[in-house]
Amino acid sequence: MKNNIKVQRAIYNFTQQDLADKIGVSRQTINAMEKGKYVPSTALALKLSQLFKISVNEIFELEAED
Repeated sequence: MKNNIKVQRAIYNFTQQDLADKIGVSRQTINAMEKGKYVPSTALALKLSQLFKISVNEIFELEAED
């Protein structure tokens, strides 16, 4: 699954730690999501969507192998 979390973080000028603190996860979780090594739960995806004020579909994109 592809995502643009890193781009959204840059738009809002958040560090990985800032974003982690705002949605209640560890910085390592943010790092793993950005690298595509961790697929977030629905609740976590919705938190990101609310924080960035965009739809979940604008943050995450399924790839053919998903």
